[in-house]
Amino acid sequence: MNDEWTGYTFRISGGNDKQGFALLQGVLSNQRIKLLMGKNSKCYRVRRSGERKKKSVRGCILDVGQLTVINLVVVKEGDNPIPELAESKSRRLGPKRASKIRAMFNLEKTDDVRKFVIKREVEKNGKTRVKSAKIQRLVTPLKLQRKRAKKAFKVDRRVKAVAAKAAYAEMLHNRHAEERAAFIAKKRRASKSQA
Repeated sequence: MNDEWTGYTFRISGGNDKQGFALLQGVLSNQRIKLLMGKNSKCYRVRRSGERKKKSVRGCILDVGQLTVINLVVVKEGDNPIPELAESKSRRLGPKRASKIRAMFNLEKTDDVRKFVIKREVEKNGKTRVKSAKIQRLVTPLKLQRKRAKKAFKVDRRVKAVAAKAAYAEMLHNRHAEERAAFIAKKRRASKSQA
C-alpha cells in the first residue's frame, strides 16, 4: 500500500468475484454458496408474489484470489488529500422531473421551473445548438385545461347516458301500454262475437 493512503480508514461495502457474483453481508464464508432467497433478500428480485429461489452469492470474508471488485467507502480521511477522491464531476444532465428540479434549486410552487432546466451546448457539423431536457410532470395551464375538458366530457357522457336510459324506459313503457290496449281490445271483440 502506498504512503499516500496513510491515515485513511475504509469500510468494505461490497464487491464481486471473477464470475460476477456479489458479496453478501452476513454470510461468514470466503466461498460461493447457494442460499434460498425470498422477498426481502438482497441480490435477488422477486418476480411473483411468494416466489423463492436458490441463488449463488459469495460470503463477505475477502478472498483476494477470487475477487475482481471491492467497493470501499471512506470512513476517515488521512492527512494528505488524494486528488482522485476529492474531485467531483459536474452533472452532464440535470433532473427532468419538475418536483426534482424544484428540490435541486429550492424553488417554491409559484416559481417557473422552465427557467431552471439545465441546458448544454452541442456542436454538430459546425453548428451550435442548445439542448435541454423535456420537463416531466410539469403542470401548465394547457394541462389543467385538458384535465377540465376530460372531466367535462365524462360528466356530459354520464348525463347523456342517463337521459338515453330514461328515454328508452319511457319508449318501452309506451310500447307495453299499446300492446296491452291492443290485447284488451282484441279480447273484447272476441267476447262480443261469441255473444
